Amino acid sequence: MRNKILIVDDSELNRETLAEILEDDFSVMEAENGIEALALLDKHHKELGAVLLDLVMPDMDGFAVLDAMNEKGYMGKIPVLIISGEKSLKTEKKCFKAGVSDFIRKPFDNKLVSNRVKNIYNLFEYQNTLEEKVTKQTEALQKQYKLLQIQAERLNKVNDNILNILGTIVEYRNLENADHIRRVKEFTRILALEFMKMHPEYKLTEKKIEMIVAASALHDIGKIAIPDSILLKPAKLTAEEYECIKSHTTKGSDMLNSIKGIWDEEYRNTAYDICRHHHERYDGSGYPDGLVGEDIPISAQLVSVAEVYDALISEKVYKGAHTPEEAFHMIMTGECGVFSPRILENLRTVKEQFEACARS
Repeated sequence: MRNKILIVDDSELNRETLAEILEDDFSVMEAENGIEALALLDKHHKELGAVLLDLVMPDMDGFAVLDAMNEKGYMGKIPVLIISGEKSLKTEKKCFKAGVSDFIRKPFDNKLVSNRVKNIYNLFEYQNTLEEKVTKQTEALQKQYKLLQIQAERLNKVNDNILNILGTIVEYRNLENADHIRRVKEFTRILALEFMKMHPEYKLTEKKIEMIVAASALHDIGKIAIPDSILLKPAKLTAEEYECIKSHTTKGSDMLNSIKGIWDEEYRNTAYDICRHHHERYDGSGYPDGLVGEDIPISAQLVSVAEVYDALISEKVYKGAHTPEEAFHMIMTGECGVFSPRILENLRTVKEQFEACARS
């Protein structure tokens, strides 16, 4: 507790008078000039509850003491009350500008000095107590935040593991090799990072992009509900079979929507959007909901282009593989449906990165 008072005055009589006023409530220290005052401040600043400071003194005056206290960082932590015979308003303003808490003129009333010192002291004690509480609470919150960060990292790993497991199931069920999922994720990442730079209005972040990339592995999870006779048919599908294949978007999104409590909701919602809407087209000609333009979630728009590109360059049971150049041309000219002009412009920018990924 700061229960000491420092009285700084070159008049011994003034120091004795002030000491008598305050000694019942405080432990009083005295200094007859600024040099002595600073020495005592350096030694006892953590114990001092207030400084009563005269302005006109030999060797070092009160203003020099105030300057030194500001340089040492004592002002604001220790209240300073000026006790002076100066009657100039300019002098008083200068003192308050330097950070003093009160200005008491000589000759002073003993009761007035006692009350004003106690009031200032109590105010600063309350302030210091409050600051200590805030500091402790801040430290506690920082610890909690660190724990939450650790928990969030663990949760992200759980989310990624769930997505990877489900993605692996899709690969085996659909007879896709691991390179297909890997490439779709990488194409999505390349496209999304470039899109984030060129279109900040979509408010994509690197964290959100990594969530989209991870969730892209599940775009075709609904195909595990499609019969092998249709899913793996090498010949042309009938109209009825094609409708069955198209249902993988709704079947997959229904599966993901039913999985609750084991992974983060934002991850699940992102995976849901991609799974349900990656076959939507910008002009409304896609399925299952016929969404138009920006009604299609941006996550699904990005994965859609990445998935179509990889499907074109990959060999399937029902078709051969196109070259990366052919795939790029087919997407840009609308042979695979209409995509967002913004994303197509991004695709043009990252064309070489896509080709490098396709070769890897």
